[in-house]
Amino acid sequence: MDSLTTDFWDILLWSFWFFIWISALMIWFRCLFDLFGDPELSGWGKAGWAILLIFLPWLGALIYLIARGRSMGRRQMAAVAEQQAAQQEYIQQVAGKASSPATQIADAKALLDSGAINQAEFDSLKAKAMA
Repeated sequence: MDSLTTDFWDILLWSFWFFIWISALMIWFRCLFDLFGDPELSGWGKAGWAILLIFLPWLGALIYLIARGRSMGRRQMAAVAEQQAAQQEYIQQVAGKASSPATQIADAKALLDSGAINQAEFDSLKAKAMA
């Protein structure tokens, strides 16, 4: 029974350290991505931070978060807003602009004249355009 209890606590302790290790890696990589994604930071600044983050990774990440944490948030929010704007622009581009009823009726008339639709379908499209 004692061996089972010891094994349980060993597994729990290893799980805790594994969680800490993964969290630390995520923070470290987030700092690196932010560092190289910042257009305002000079090359020398990036080199200095990179050296600190590579040779003293956990201390460097802590210092980076303290020194540049607020601006990291701003850059992330700006990137999200830019991505949303690009997505909205793409959706509008793909969906097309809403055309006027006269344009819709003219397009339907062209389809009717080409034989692609019949008179009943043209009347339906015309009624939708007028609504």
